[in-house]
Amino acid sequence: MQILKTMQSRRSVRTFDGTPLSDEDANAILAFSEKVENPYDLPIEWKLLDAKKHGLSSPVIAGTDAYIAGKLPRAPHAEEAFGYTFEKVVLFAQSRGVGTTWIAGTMDRAAFEKAMHLSYGEVMPCVSPLGYPAKKMALRETLMRKGIKADSRQPFEALFFDGSFDAPLSPEQAGTFRDALEAVRLAPSAVNRQPWRAVVSGSAVHFYEKSAKGYVSADGWDVQRIDMGIALAHFELAAKESGLSPVLKIEDPGIPTAADTAYTATFVC
Repeated sequence: MQILKTMQSRRSVRTFDGTPLSDEDANAILAFSEKVENPYDLPIEWKLLDAKKHGLSSPVIAGTDAYIAGKLPRAPHAEEAFGYTFEKVVLFAQSRGVGTTWIAGTMDRAAFEKAMHLSYGEVMPCVSPLGYPAKKMALRETLMRKGIKADSRQPFEALFFDGSFDAPLSPEQAGTFRDALEAVRLAPSAVNRQPWRAVVSGSAVHFYEKSAKGYVSADGWDVQRIDMGIALAHFELAAKESGLSPVLKIEDPGIPTAADTAYTATFVC
């Protein structure tokens, strides 16, 4: 994959053309998902699910019966691990011309969890349909995208900083990190909230979650940390394509932050 071009071309797809997912694409996507490792060493089990066979439904999806879902242990960093891994699967599907969209709430969750044989202590954070995009989006999808401004992203300088949160970073100042940070800027997120922030300090890029209300469940599960995992995957993939060798570490540098902003992880390149 030419990863930055793949990220730029991808959009969430909710309206499919009705063509069944080919065995070739299905097998390739499942095989790829089973090989992706995450930096937190958490095991993720993947399954391809048939909506008719398993009685699955989502009110926002039309034109496909194929889904991919993953489950993993409820453990520290499970959200980041899932986001990191599933986004790589999503981008691989995009490279094959297969449309996807992240679904966490707009589905019959009980039916999906039953189909995944979810056990105590496991969690199935999200699923995605798999199929071939329709030539024209349904009105419902068009309105959804308009409502969350799906094609918009915050400016580079609002997301990335030089040394501290007091110094916005421009694309020109980002140097060798420019493409990797642009890849983060392009990443998908729940309701397009774009919770990631990053501070560049020498060869290190420190990632932070700027949290918003309503994304943490009563038991502490944080949907926006899934978004942070997506951002980490985008950075790593684009950094490697730029010739860098990013290594993930969890070592809080102690940079002062706002009350709603918390450290996630660091890439040292």
